Amino acid sequence: MWGFEHYGMGWGMALVWLIPIALIAGIVYALFRRGPSAQTALDLLEARYARGEIDRDTFLKQRADLRR
Repeated sequence: MWGFEHYGMGWGMALVWLIPIALIAGIVYALFRRGPSAQTALDLLEARYARGEIDRDTFLKQRADLRR
């Protein structure tokens, strides 16, 4: 087979198309991924209380501190 060069699209032209497509895909991935950074401090505190790691008094005190 002849390769890209004989169809009017050399490797340089392929990179001109592949680099922007890869950048757009990376931006879309970064915008729509979900992770621990999406949780707020209050969410983490509520999860600790729900798991029983802290008691009610500690939860209420720390929640009040977070809401200030």
